[in-house]
Amino acid sequence: MGELRAFDEFGTETISDHVTVDGHRTETFTNEFWTSKQREGHSLHEVSYRACFKPSLPAFFIERLSKPGDLVLDPFMGRGTTALEASLRSRVPCGNDVNPLSEMLVRPRLFPPSLTAVHERIDSLDLWWSGDIDKDLLVFFHPETLRALYAMRAYFLRRDEAGELDAEDDWLRMVCVNRLTGHSNGFFSVYTLPPNQATSPDGQRRINEKRKQVPEQRDIGPILKKKSKALLSDVQPLLGSQQEFASRAVLMTGSAAAMPQLADQSVQLVITSPPFLDVVQYASDNWLRCWFCGIDAKAVPMTMARTVEAWQQSMYEAFVELFRVVRSGGYVAFEVGEVRKGKVRLEEAALPVARKAGFVPELVMINAQNFTKTANCWGVDNNKGGTNTNRIVVLRRP
Repeated sequence: MGELRAFDEFGTETISDHVTVDGHRTETFTNEFWTSKQREGHSLHEVSYRACFKPSLPAFFIERLSKPGDLVLDPFMGRGTTALEASLRSRVPCGNDVNPLSEMLVRPRLFPPSLTAVHERIDSLDLWWSGDIDKDLLVFFHPETLRALYAMRAYFLRRDEAGELDAEDDWLRMVCVNRLTGHSNGFFSVYTLPPNQATSPDGQRRINEKRKQVPEQRDIGPILKKKSKALLSDVQPLLGSQQEFASRAVLMTGSAAAMPQLADQSVQLVITSPPFLDVVQYASDNWLRCWFCGIDAKAVPMTMARTVEAWQQSMYEAFVELFRVVRSGGYVAFEVGEVRKGKVRLEEAALPVARKAGFVPELVMINAQNFTKTANCWGVDNNKGGTNTNRIVVLRRP
């Protein structure tokens, strides 16, 4: 707590306060504790995902609350920021997510192939599909681009089913997923929503009409090579040390309330950000990515609690499992949001259920930053309804 009170790395003083929930007082500390830059950290982090936090958030806690060789877990893994940062900082990465898409995004970046091998694999692929295509997808993609995507999709599904998916395939599938849609010619699609969310075909028709645009042909190979080069730009100096710990990684697909692959009291640190009630529609945002990977997005049992009480029950079940796997003296950094225009502060909802599960609340950190993002295809200022703070409940297992 003393370090947080004195923290002034970005030129502002920490504001100390407290929150009292059910008669229990917890100290709060507000400041800018890590950078607000939009792009920072290792190049491997530059993979888009809805509602992901910046690598500087897990880095802050990894350096202070764990040591090299410790297991660091994210039970709501998303794009895998915590797992990757743990690996880069010589910790053993552990991650879980209910959506199988998550592991497909994380694993290739823990075991990145060489750029030469990636280029050779791209050049060897037959990117033509002569079968049927979903014509609704033509609102996103030029017909020839879509046929190339169908060919890539069929190739990955076939290799995966046969157990022949290797490191280069794994990597290219991940890069394809992250180049599907976006708002520049570095993506396979026509101009659309940012790459971390896909609109519906009807929504894309409206965007096309508004912008008077039609999908242009995109050459998939050069796009994959360019993005791979960017992602791998920082890899070589760290590759050996990173993979030493990545080789011990535990990646799981399932509920955060049941992670049997992890032994009792094996984890030193948990850093995670669970779903914020039903604020983010993960299934609809990822429908196109799931289609490409052969995942039925509607069948993925996302936690989409509509009430605080339902969210608390879901989080309590997760906390019970975390209490089992976190060792005595270990920590949980549980990032939540100020949602519904500040009327709901989820840290106040998380504190009592974490305590009920056995954890001791240490403090609440509020990382306050000013930034604005826009969705230009709609002319929407996302900052008006978004969250400009990271609110982290820090818990200790006694």
